[in-house]
Amino acid sequence: MQFKDLDEIDRQILKYLSENGRLSNAELGRLVNLTRATVRERINQLVDHGIIDRFTIVVNPLKAGKMLSMYFNINVEWTKIDSVAQKLLTFDEITNVYQMSGHPHLHVHALFDDQEHANCCIRKLQSIDGITNVDSEFLITRYKERGALLI
Repeated sequence: MQFKDLDEIDRQILKYLSENGRLSNAELGRLVNLTRATVRERINQLVDHGIIDRFTIVVNPLKAGKMLSMYFNINVEWTKIDSVAQKLLTFDEITNVYQMSGHPHLHVHALFDDQEHANCCIRKLQSIDGITNVDSEFLITRYKERGALLI
């Protein structure tokens, strides 16, 4: 994938950071043949231009005790879609909330300790004003998961 206004060095920096966000500027400099200071300035520019949105970590949910990963398609009344989305943002279990095209619905991902935890959350979802239906599926196998956009 190519981005306009990025030169090859910026692409390499983004690639290396997406693979290992803990690389120091000195290590990155060695990889792209630039000084530590030049790498730091390029990273700062990528942040200033909004190309790097934030620095974060990727947690393995299973090893962190979240044994159940579920996806929900939540049908919502058109006039209440924003208020329902805002309510969903308050759930600690919910990791992602997206408004989808087509009929009024939200696509949601959540992580749970176990089935009982999931069941409790589903009951809470069903009680939110504006939600007309909740379809759920649990994840069986992760074949590919990308926490970052590859350049």
